[in-house]
Amino acid sequence: MSFFRKEKEMNAEKLTEYLDSLNEKYNIPSVDCVVYKEHKEIYRHMSGTSDAARKVPVSPDQKYLMFSMTKVQTMTCIMKLVEEGKLSLEDEVGKYLPAYKNLKVLKDGKEEELTTPLLLKNLVSMQSGLDYNLQRPGIVRVLKEKGMAATTREIVDSFVESPLLFVPGTHFMYSLSHDVAAAVIEVASGMSFGEFLKKNIWEPLKMENTFFAKPVNDDVEGLAQQFICGPNGVEVMEQTCNYQLSDNYQSGGAGLISCTMDYAKLADTLANGGISAEGVRILKPETVEVFKKNLLCEASRHDIAVSMGRKAYGYGVGMQIFLNPEVVNSPAPVGIFGWDGAAGSAVMMDTASKTSLVFTMHVRNCGVAYDTIHPMLRDIVFGK
Repeated sequence: MSFFRKEKEMNAEKLTEYLDSLNEKYNIPSVDCVVYKEHKEIYRHMSGTSDAARKVPVSPDQKYLMFSMTKVQTMTCIMKLVEEGKLSLEDEVGKYLPAYKNLKVLKDGKEEELTTPLLLKNLVSMQSGLDYNLQRPGIVRVLKEKGMAATTREIVDSFVESPLLFVPGTHFMYSLSHDVAAAVIEVASGMSFGEFLKKNIWEPLKMENTFFAKPVNDDVEGLAQQFICGPNGVEVMEQTCNYQLSDNYQSGGAGLISCTMDYAKLADTLANGGISAEGVRILKPETVEVFKKNLLCEASRHDIAVSMGRKAYGYGVGMQIFLNPEVVNSPAPVGIFGWDGAAGSAVMMDTASKTSLVFTMHVRNCGVAYDTIHPMLRDIVFGK
């Protein structure tokens, strides 16, 4: 099913044709895509099925594990606190999390004392020196001691039991950095990460189908079946995978369940300079513009291009920024910002045209989503 209005900026027929081709080309069970421009829904199309047997049609309020699209909401919270003067991107992380005051770093295979502090801007830009190892010794220890009662702060503080892999600010490595940022939010705001999200994003924007996942989510009504690209193609995941390490852990990097329309409300708000269709402001326009500023050094730009294939992009406060369209022969403009998730979903926003795109699917390890599908959606929706 689909809905659209004629718009000069977007070829709706081409977009629908492309979305409908994804099942035949890549065996993707379901897709949902919504485009907003200046607070108006100009396009919505969904197709496919949401169950393991591939018989139940995907619904408009289908829920998905958002994985790393959580990061966009975490960074919105960070910038809310920066705007309020409760945080600065230049702050030392140890100011809020004392465990991070005395860090160690690997140099030539040996652990050394870190002589330059880890800054908040290093965290948000994935230049912290952390990795994404969920089996790191600290995590294993805390879960052994605390079990499912382990808190966000307890788990995040345990990350420091392993050395950083490089001096902060010198390289890009996709990592647990935004989980640490969630703990910073808790300290700076005086409330749990989930409470801060609810007060500052979910309730103001009426995002009623967004909440934190649990280690097991079998009882979540309306949650789409998750699939995975395996050796035999796209297969059903026997156990829904997520990054929730305990019942009390609220991951700033990959913790949320949401639906396409809920996420579209946030995307539309950010694309319009921080104000919603109902006139609710969650960020100032100048704060939103900070998302579009690249924070990566030259070496880090090389890292993100090589490790994640983002050749035309920079990366700033938790989101990639489209900086060099000519590098990938794209008709889309400079300045599009957003991110994606481990099950293939993506969010893209452009403040110049006040246009936003939210695309959802539920297939893990689907490399074609990032290499081919997302760039094609970008070019169709934002291309001139």
